[in-house]
Amino acid sequence: MVVDFESELEDLEKLGSDKLMKKEYVESEDQHENVLRPLRLEDFQGHGEMKENLRIFISAAKEREEALDHTFIVGPPGLGKTTLASIIANEMHSEIRMTSAPALDKPKDLAGILTNLNENTVFFIDEIHRLKPAIEEMLYIAMEDFEIDWVIGQGPAARTMRVPLPHFTLVGATTKAGSVSSPLASRFGINIHIDFYSDEELALIIKRSSGILGVKIDDDALLLLAHCSRGTPRIANRLLRRLRDYAFVLSDGVITKKTVEEGLRRLGIDENGLEKMDRSILRTIIEYYQGGPVGADTLSISVGEAVESLEDFYEPYLIQQGYLKRTPRGRCVTRKAYQLLGMEERIADQGLLF
Repeated sequence: MVVDFESELEDLEKLGSDKLMKKEYVESEDQHENVLRPLRLEDFQGHGEMKENLRIFISAAKEREEALDHTFIVGPPGLGKTTLASIIANEMHSEIRMTSAPALDKPKDLAGILTNLNENTVFFIDEIHRLKPAIEEMLYIAMEDFEIDWVIGQGPAARTMRVPLPHFTLVGATTKAGSVSSPLASRFGINIHIDFYSDEELALIIKRSSGILGVKIDDDALLLLAHCSRGTPRIANRLLRRLRDYAFVLSDGVITKKTVEEGLRRLGIDENGLEKMDRSILRTIIEYYQGGPVGADTLSISVGEAVESLEDFYEPYLIQQGYLKRTPRGRCVTRKAYQLLGMEERIADQGLLF
């Protein structure tokens, strides 16, 4: 069989960095993600203090033969909130039921799930900040009293019946903790905040994933790939799978530093993990708005990207890396952004002070 390597490389390059660098779950790219998810706390990299506290809470609940207290997980997309919910279920030796807030359209949807839970089941709701008020109010009673109020009949004959529920653990995950109502947030007994991962932590995750995928990766390639993954395991694993494809075509199946450099270049990702849109945002603010400030709505129109994508995906990493800052008047670039784009001469021309 003759393999057309050039054709294969062209197909890989068509993927671009659009989906690869997104932190959201992308079905076409992440359909095998479950294979790479850790199942135990000891396999969950980083966040040592959080893991130790969670281990104690789980051990105490198992010793008392009770359900774990309701758990609230906050963090940017792709950092392992869903994975952590599965780990909690595994460590508790319980089953897990998963849904997302947008999927719960009416109170009866929630009631149907809750009444079919078993004792000590872990019930995971993703994007919990998007729950509708009527569903949220039903959830209050379910979390506190393990009962739900259900209305039977209509009109004058209507009556309320309380339906008992098994003791369960609600695990709510959100990327926007500020959008979760105070009454709901206060009902969680355990609060977990997951931050971006360090390069060293990401390197451990990539090394584990490469072993599962059966691909060899050199140590220097490992560190470079970790540095370009925006502190996010989902992006690291997604890039690893794509670089595995490049490795089979370019370097006999081994991911070397050269393979990583060449693969990232073809995908439009630089050594800092910035893609084309990141650089476009910075360049647009410098060239059209004299370094800022500029409002999010104006900026989104200028770069052709939705405001939600700017605020939830691009800006957090650019701010974290020191290229961008938010002010009351809008977004401004920093000196570091000028240096990144080789535009230092504009600092003096625009009369900017840092």
